[in-house]
Amino acid sequence: MPCPLDTALCCRDVSVEDDAVAHALGLALDAFRQLMRARRISIQCECGTGGDEGLYRATFYYGPHYAKLLVDGGGHMVAPVATGEG
Repeated sequence: MPCPLDTALCCRDVSVEDDAVAHALGLALDAFRQLMRARRISIQCECGTGGDEGLYRATFYYGPHYAKLLVDGGGHMVAPVATGEG
């Protein structure tokens, strides 16, 4: 399920709750953190434009799995986590 957000790639660091991402990817929190440190999980961050300015979509990729989070500038989720394979 795609997040409804007009986006542009951005470089701003947005912090999100790692337990939500770990759960969405089907990983234990410790395993998720180890994989992040080992750079085995890829991240793409996009920032909203126009009417979506101030919102961010962070997509985490691990193998064929992904988890997309739509968050505000404080890292608070504003939509349910979208997951899938692709």
